[in-house]
Amino acid sequence: MIISIAAAACAVAVVLVASRLVRRLRHGVEDPDPDGPTTGHTGGMLSALFLLAFAIAIVVPWTTADSARTNTYTESQAIVEAYWAASRLPAPTGPHVQAGLRAYTAMVRGPEWRLMRDGRLSADGWTRLENIRREVIALKPANDEAKDARAATLDQLAQVSAARHQRAADARTSPPAGLLAVTLITGVAVILLPFISGARPRGMTLIPLGIMAALLTIGAYLTIDISHVFDGALAVKPDAFTSLQDELQRISGGG
Repeated sequence: MIISIAAAACAVAVVLVASRLVRRLRHGVEDPDPDGPTTGHTGGMLSALFLLAFAIAIVVPWTTADSARTNTYTESQAIVEAYWAASRLPAPTGPHVQAGLRAYTAMVRGPEWRLMRDGRLSADGWTRLENIRREVIALKPANDEAKDARAATLDQLAQVSAARHQRAADARTSPPAGLLAVTLITGVAVILLPFISGARPRGMTLIPLGIMAALLTIGAYLTIDISHVFDGALAVKPDAFTSLQDELQRISGGG
């Protein structure tokens, strides 16, 4: 951040030095008009910078949210497969594992999902998943069928853990603060440019300027609102785990 500020300060200094040199060497023409080439060039570049920053600030969270949503279904499907595999484990391990998976699902869908709005996962979720894996690992298979079921359960639990790690990473992901700052600063600059350049809009000219300011403000707010995967307008909902709870109940009832 310090380097960025220093670079910006250097750029401003270059503009001031260049302006003084041009005046001293008596090159070019005076350009005090609001519709002159300086304002036209500056306005075009500011608009381009705003659109670039705005596009990145929208596309990155949108893509991240879509990926995070897909990952929740990957995790839920792995839980289903682990639940089916655990049904082949001998008692009491099999029923214990299935009960643990149901409890884990309820915990993720409820309290943990609320924590993810703040960018973190519940420590209890990791503990529950680790306890389930330890119980399966501790099982001593009495025959080949139990051995295969144990291996299949552990394999699916490993996939659940991998998807959970990805969900933790998604919960912490957000666009760089500098990108949001550039979006907001360039947006304000685009709105105020006519006034900064010396123009005094009056009457009907204020209408399109006001509309542009309102739309830019909404767009800038949108970039902040969607910056977090599990909170805001694009927030990933626990739909995968809601459906998962129903499916686990159906499997248990079918058993």
